[in-house]
Parts: sequence; C-alpha cells; structure tokens
Amino acid sequence: MPPAALITLADLRDAARTIAGVVVRTPLLPADELTDRVGAPVWLKPETLQRGGAFKLRGAYNFLAKMSSEDRSRGVIAPSSGNHAQAVALAAKLFGVRATVVMPTTVTAAKRGGAERLGARVELAGTTTADRMNRAMEIVASEGGTLVPPYDDAVIVAGQGTAGLEIAQDLPDVGTVLVPVGGGGLSAGVAAAIKLSLPNARVIGVEPAGAPKLTKARAAGKPVKLEKTGGLADGLLAVEIGAIPFAHHQAYIDDVVLVPDDDLRDAMRFLLDRMKLVVEPSGAITVAALLTGAAKTRGPVVAVLSGGNIEFDGLRALLGDR
Repeated sequence: MPPAALITLADLRDAARTIAGVVVRTPLLPADELTDRVGAPVWLKPETLQRGGAFKLRGAYNFLAKMSSEDRSRGVIAPSSGNHAQAVALAAKLFGVRATVVMPTTVTAAKRGGAERLGARVELAGTTTADRMNRAMEIVASEGGTLVPPYDDAVIVAGQGTAGLEIAQDLPDVGTVLVPVGGGGLSAGVAAAIKLSLPNARVIGVEPAGAPKLTKARAAGKPVKLEKTGGLADGLLAVEIGAIPFAHHQAYIDDVVLVPDDDLRDAMRFLLDRMKLVVEPSGAITVAALLTGAAKTRGPVVAVLSGGNIEFDGLRALLGDR
C-alpha cells in the first residue's frame, strides 16, 4: 500500500477559512502555576470551550462543508466514542441535515446526552472502535448517507489541524506543543500545522498507558492493532492509529509519552482548582504529562486540552474521593 499523502499548509489554511465564523477560535490561557513547575512559560489551548465541548467540530464541519449539497441531503453517519458524535450532530444541525451516530454501550451519559440534544439519532454498538465502525457501515448500506470518519481522513485531519495553526499564529515562539493522541486526527493535524509553520518547534503526543497504539506503531514502523485498550480517557482508547494520521506522525511528531490513569485524575483536579476549567480525562492528559515530568519540554509550552465533555456526576465519581 502506498504511503498516505500528507496534508499541506494550503489544506490547513483552506480548512481555517471554511470553519471561520462557525468554530470557536479558542484562546491561549497562561497557566502560571504550571509555568512555575515546568520552569518555562506554559499556555493552555482550551478546546473544552469549543462548540460541542471538544475540538472535533473543526474536522466535522470541514468535512460536511466539503460534501456536495446532494450528498448532505442524504444524511451523515458517524461512529464515535462520544466527542466526534456530538461534533457531527452539531455540524449536521448547522447544515440542516439528519445525523445518525453510533456510540459504544459504555458511552458516558454526558456524551450521549450531548448528541441527542443536538438532534442526532443514537445507536449503541459494542465497546470497540471496530464494533462502531461495522454498525455505521451497515447503516450506510441499508439507509444510504455518508460516513464521516472520526480520524482516518485527510479532510478531518486538516480541520483538526486548524487548532495548531491558531497556536502558531498566537505564539510564534512556541518551543513545545503537547497534544493528546486517540485515533490520531488531532495529533496529526496539530503536528502538521506546527511543523509546517514553525519547523523548529517540538511536538509531543500524549497517550494513555492503557492504549499505547502510537507508541507501538512507532516501534513497529506501521499501525499496530492492540488486542484491547482501557482506562479513564475514553476518547483516546482507539485500538489502532489511523493510517493517514500515522503518516503525519512519522513526518512531524518528535516524541510520544504515556500517562497512567491516576495522573489523569490529578490533572483534572489541578485544572478545576487552579484554572477553573472542567476537563474530561482525555483532555487533561497533556497537563498530566507536564505535572509528572513525563514530557521533556523546552519553552514556551502549549498544552492542548482536547475536550471537556464530563458532567457533575462524572466529576464527582472521579474526583470526589480525592
């Protein structure tokens, strides 16, 4: 199989124009206590404040915008652990088309409720990425419509990468960018945007210890399917890195580090107490890497907070006994 083509700076800028006025241009927030701990200026990119509660609207809206009106009229289907489902539901609502999302049986109430409030039809299928994708493809075959991939698509990667373009524009002297790694769409897009704009900056991917798919893929030189994944960071538990994202990781990611679940809880509490930000475990993983010293950085540093789709009961369950 030939290597996947890499997105260009022109693709990223085109995506930025497409989503302008729809997607929130999230700010960089100074994190003074992290700065003191790390010994270099630290800034947070809070995609927790994005419409839909996570970065995913960037890619979803870019994808739907580039569909023909005829294809959109047939509806869209999205397999997702949660955040992609909400983003596709919102993008579909904005375009006035129907959306069906396929979520795991273990989906959190916050993520399922978010998709339903946005008007999507929710179907549940198993617990794995493959379960969701297989059911989504069955729906496409039986009902028609277009599948919106969660990460393994160049248009999706370019959309997610607009977060990296914003970082490069807002902090052109950034030394290190930390980005969560799930299926790889966000990390691939941000890494491409940073390296194509600021070649001397470092990009570090951060993934949960219970789902080391990029770590394993880098060691093997190709995507590797894990037997199973698990942990608190439900948005980062893909069993295999996408082929298109992996090509971008190979070109643009400098390092990958792993974070255990207990450190995610500490990072969530830190962000709530010190930054007044509600961040889900997947989104807090970059701050966990800074708090523990797992990521070796040079400043200034930006940590991407990928999502905040957790509600009070979830926070209480994770943090109430600590």
